[in-house]
Amino acid sequence: MTPPGDGVRTAPFQENAHAVSPLQDGDREARHRWVCGVSYDGRGFCGWQKQPLQPGLAPSIQTTVERALSAIAGQAIEVRCAGRTDTGVHALEQIIEFSSPVARPPTAWVRGANAHLPDTVAVRWAVPIPADADFDARFSARARTYWYVLIDSPVAPPLWQGRAGWTHRPLDVVRMQEAARTLLGTHDFSSFRAAECQAATPVRTLEDWTIERHGGFILMRLTANAFLHHMVRNLVGSLVYVGDGRRPVSWLAEVLAARSRSAGAPTFAAGGLYLASVRYEAPWSFPGRGDEPLSLAGLI
Repeated sequence: MTPPGDGVRTAPFQENAHAVSPLQDGDREARHRWVCGVSYDGRGFCGWQKQPLQPGLAPSIQTTVERALSAIAGQAIEVRCAGRTDTGVHALEQIIEFSSPVARPPTAWVRGANAHLPDTVAVRWAVPIPADADFDARFSARARTYWYVLIDSPVAPPLWQGRAGWTHRPLDVVRMQEAARTLLGTHDFSSFRAAECQAATPVRTLEDWTIERHGGFILMRLTANAFLHHMVRNLVGSLVYVGDGRRPVSWLAEVLAARSRSAGAPTFAAGGLYLASVRYEAPWSFPGRGDEPLSLAGLI
């Protein structure tokens, strides 16, 4: 990783720019496969997914990571991820998978790739998997965990701009916890999906929604088998209405039952959302974060 303030040591990023042809799915058996954990600050990017090249468009995180890995492999690398994050959303641990035409040690994919990455993106670890392994970073995942960082203070804190959601109204965490419990389990979450969501079904299983106050911060942890587009931010937006007293505790369940996006509160800020961890079933065991306790130290 480049030292703070040094920026990027490679040429300017270009979306979809590769010197050679990208890796094809049919080539995987003859290549070396890797799974990596990647963390990033979502500010300054157009989100995870590659976008068509447009003047003035910020780079995607996917293109940024692929460019760094390609520099180590000496050939274009394409990655698959566990979950595509939106513009401004961060990751404590995104899981990626890729195939390489050349053998490299784990340190090359970690320290080597980080030397080609900006200060706001880092490969944390790299683990090899068999070339013929039945594994896909996205479809093999059994659960995903997101954290949401929320601040309730009279004035928006400048040092947390783009890193936390904010409301000027004081929030009652006990009310929020009570309301959140009513949404645990398997439900139709149509009221909390974005209009442009492309998921085949709105049914999801929300396993956990933990809410804790840490001084001036309210930290949330949400775990589900999968999340709909904007689902976490829409859940947080409606929960804030309960926490500040604008709606009763029972309102969140009413919004869920309506199965209409218009029934809920506005989508909350992207900057407070962090993809925290991804869970896989045996035999896949990676050196990831897991479901660690909520704390501001956990954001490091």
